[in-house]
Amino acid sequence: MIGLDTNVLARYYVEDKTDAEAERQRTAARRLIESGQPLMVCKTVILELEWVMRGYYGFAQDEAVSVLRHLLGLPHVSIEDRSTVEQALSHCDAGIELADALHHASYRACVSMASFDDRKFARRAKKLGLAPKVVVPA
Repeated sequence: MIGLDTNVLARYYVEDKTDAEAERQRTAARRLIESGQPLMVCKTVILELEWVMRGYYGFAQDEAVSVLRHLLGLPHVSIEDRSTVEQALSHCDAGIELADALHHASYRACVSMASFDDRKFARRAKKLGLAPKVVVPA
């Protein structure tokens, strides 16, 4: 099994024609990912890939989530803690940013999650009735 770094996945999913090296890497990434050999992607790479797509390449969140769902659908790719990643992606569909959604999904054995991100995360999590509940420390 081969573990994939963020930059390999970014080259595979993002057409960046800035230079010949980017094109060479894209070809190599396609060859590797489409080879059918067993591959693995860890949660931190998922998180970083979404950040790179949105923050650097200007993808909308729903576009980045679509890419991640494609990745999860590849039968020869193992995803670290797949159920947590899948739960996080479902929370993204409800408007939670991936980082918050992944953190929250990772705490599902806890009674609550503490966050100072009241507007974008805690209020939305409460409105959606997510468990564990998200609390803002006083």
